[in-house]
This record gives sequence, C-alpha cells and structure tokens, in this order.
Amino acid sequence: MLVALGLVSLAPLYLFLTSSLKSQSELAENPVGLPRQWLWANFVEAWTTGRIGIGLLNSAVIVAGTVVLVCLVASCGAYALARIDVPGGGWVVVYLLVASSLPIQLFLVPLFYLWARMQLYDTHLGLILIHAAVFSPFATLLLRSFLVNMPPDYENAARLDGANEFTVFLKVVMPMAWPGLLTVALTTTLQSYNEFLLAVTFIQSDEYLPVSSALFNFRQGFTQDYTMIAAAGVIMAAPMLLAFLLLQRRFIEGITSSGLGGT
Repeated sequence: MLVALGLVSLAPLYLFLTSSLKSQSELAENPVGLPRQWLWANFVEAWTTGRIGIGLLNSAVIVAGTVVLVCLVASCGAYALARIDVPGGGWVVVYLLVASSLPIQLFLVPLFYLWARMQLYDTHLGLILIHAAVFSPFATLLLRSFLVNMPPDYENAARLDGANEFTVFLKVVMPMAWPGLLTVALTTTLQSYNEFLLAVTFIQSDEYLPVSSALFNFRQGFTQDYTMIAAAGVIMAAPMLLAFLLLQRRFIEGITSSGLGGT
C-alpha cells in the first residue's frame, strides 16, 4: 500500500519533469513516456525568458526575513505561554487558534489601504511583515506544543544558580528546543515561498516579484508552450524539494516531539 501511495505521489513529479525536457510536438505525441531527445535548453530558455533568477533572489530575501521574524515572535510567545504563568494564557491560545484559521482575504482591503499610506506597498519589507503576521500564530502554537512536552529540570537548575528568565530562555530552553525551532523555520519557509495571493496583491514592480508571482506572469506569456511552463515550474520547485530532502529527518522529529504527530 505504501509503495502504491508513493507511486501516486511521484507520478505528477515524473510527468512534470519529463514534460520539461520535451518539445511541444513530442509532448503532444508522447505525453507520458520518456523524452526521445532530452532538451535541457528548455531550462535555460525558461530561466532567461521568465526572469526566474530575479524571482528566486526576491523569494530568498522575503523568505529569510519572514523566517527570522516568525522564529523570533514564535519563540518568545511560545516560551511565555508554556513556561510563564501569563494571565489569560488560555485565551491567548484560543486567540491564536482563531487567528490561524481566519482567511487572509478578510483583511486584504484594509491592509492594502494601510500599507499604501505607510509606504510599505510594493516593498519587500511590507510583504515580509504581512507574512510574519500571518504565519506567526501557527508557528507559536507549534513551538508551544514542543516546549510543553520538554521537561523543565534544566530550567529550574539554571534559576537556582541565579539565571534570570531571559538567560534561561536564551541559553537553556532555545538550545534544547532546536528541533522544534527548525521545524517552525522549515514550515514557514515552505509557506512563504509558495504564497501567491499576498505577493501578487502587495507587489507590483517586476523587479520585486517573488518566484511564485514570476511563474504566474510567465504562464500568462507562454499559455500554449507547456514545456516552458513545466521547465519554469521545475526550477521553482527544486529549492524547496532539496531543502525538504535534506532536513526531512529533523522536520519529522520536530513534528513528533511537539505532540502533533498523533502520539
């Protein structure tokens, strides 16, 4: 059963990759089989014509800024909710659950108006702040679940030695919570990298567009050339696939340790 599910999951990737290496005529004649002639030049043309390099660079800036802000907010918030007796902490958790479930479409109009007045529209900083606000509630809940399951013995020992709360948080809790923090960083990276609606709404200039929006514009210009669209899509998906393959063990460890893995 697992082999069958794996084949079902890999089939779209196989079709995506093989389509990117064919010509238009060969794709129409042989949409499923391997390419008779491997056209690696499709990737070069997609890279240059679709300005994928600029999109990847913009995405790297946006993702890096978002991950830093989300990890900072989530780590502080999760530590306060898990280890400090915050008044109304239970209601804060409920608020985070509600905030993470609300669709962002509800806030697009007031956000657009506010960002335009604050001169944050069509800037990387403006999009990074929105991404951080959208992804922080779930990240805080995820990291809080990890900290709740972590024994407090080392923290109590540090307090007995005279460490203040900030020292305990920075030098004791965060090193032990590294798998959970890495999980938060990876999930935030995937969310920010793949996000499309906010990017296309709050970024207008072509030189600031992330790769998800750049791929959309590329598809508009190459509606009939599916091989070019597939090649551009493979280039866009490759960094996230590589990151997940390299960090999947840490990612799974963080999910299971946080109590979200069904145990």
